[in-house]
Parts: sequence; structure tokens; C-alpha cells
Amino acid sequence: MRTATVLDERTLRSSEDAYMDLLIGDAPSLGAPLLLAKTPRAFVDLNRNTDELDSALIEGVRRSAHNPRVTSGLGVIPRVVAGGRAIYSGKMPLAEARRRIDQHWQPYHSALAALLATQRATFGRAVLVDCHSMPHEAIEGVNGGRGPLPDVVLGDRFGAAADGDVVDRIELALTAEGLRVARNTPFAGAFIAQRYGRPAQGMHVVQMEIDRALYMNEATLTQRPDFDDLRALMRRVMSDIVTIARPDIPLAAE
Repeated sequence: MRTATVLDERTLRSSEDAYMDLLIGDAPSLGAPLLLAKTPRAFVDLNRNTDELDSALIEGVRRSAHNPRVTSGLGVIPRVVAGGRAIYSGKMPLAEARRRIDQHWQPYHSALAALLATQRATFGRAVLVDCHSMPHEAIEGVNGGRGPLPDVVLGDRFGAAADGDVVDRIELALTAEGLRVARNTPFAGAFIAQRYGRPAQGMHVVQMEIDRALYMNEATLTQRPDFDDLRALMRRVMSDIVTIARPDIPLAAE
């Protein structure tokens, strides 16, 4: 990918959920299964459907019905990174897009589906906390510029992906640590929440977006000096979620 992109590495990484693996890395020691993606979002976006192919990027793809994510260049194979900056100078073959999906997207979702199925079969229902980071600029317009900005945005697709009591419990764990929490604005949950969130079937998915400015310098992609403080806070949050989830709500994080 580095040889194909027209961007420098720092710009290419602007869409990365940087350091999220470290922030939630203590989950297994607290009793929560953890699935970490090792594929960068700029290469293939695991939070998109396989049919979200961008005709402006991929050869041989027909322009489909209007999909704002694809139109903006954020399909399953992204055309742009943060700020709308193009990743490539031209188009890529459809075979390359399919290869990325087959070798990266499919194994990840196979593992995720198996994990959730095991949890539900064992405990009757399962909760997936789908963890991401969001650029600070993404929330600058929230609340119309009035009042403090949220530190975390929880997305449950307006109740379609998780029961309200599950989201309430996760929000309480966050607010108890002094974090400001918003729901569904500006992120209501994307493909993973849409695909796996089936509350009536005991499958609850909550997308969690954490403001990157809380723990890193977004310009240099380096950790803030107090990074370990937020990591410790997240350990307490995860511990609270696991505690309130037991014994009937097992937790998975990814």
C-alpha cells in the first residue's frame, strides 16, 4: 500500500484508530473476550459491507444507489483519508479490491461472528462494544457549538442495535469516570452495529467512539504525556461494564 499511495505515512495514518488497541488491551484480564483488527482502515474498512464498492476508485464497478459513505470516498476500500485527501492517483483493479476483502475482511468477520455466536450460545445473549477513535474535529459542531463537547459517542443505531438498558449501563460506566457522553450524534453506528445488532435475538452492539484529543496529538500521532491515565480509566470502565454485565450479559470488545 505504501508503494501505491500518493500520501506520506503520517497523512495515510490520519484515518487510523491509533492506540485503541492499547486503551482496551486489558479487557481479557477483566474477563471480556477481545478481538483486535490488524488491518488498517485505509487499506480495507472492516466497518463497511462488502458491497460498498466505490466506482470512482475501483475499475469495473457500477455506480450503485446513493450511499453517502461510498460517495464521500469511505467505502469498504477507502478512496480518501481524513479531510477528503485522496489515497491513490488513479483506480485499482476489481481483483485487488476482492483480494483485500477475501484476505482481510472475511477472516475478521468470521472470527467476530464466531465469538458472538459462542457468547450467545453460552450465556443466552451477548454484548459487543465496538471501539473506535474519532478525530476531534468530528465533534466540534455537536450541540451547535453550545455547551461542552462529548468525550465519547455511543452509537446503537437509535435503539436498533442494542437494548436501552445495555447502553445505559455502558454510559454510566463512562460518566462515573467523569467523561461526557453523547448518543448517536454524530456517529450512530455503522455496518458492524447494523449487521450484528439484533436485540430481540440477544445480540447487542454498541459502537464507542473516543475523542483522539483525549490521549494523543493528532498532528504528530504521538501519545499525550498522560496517556497511561486514560488507559487506567478505560480499564476501570471495562471492569465496571463487565461487573454490571455479569452473570447474564457477557461482554466482547473489538
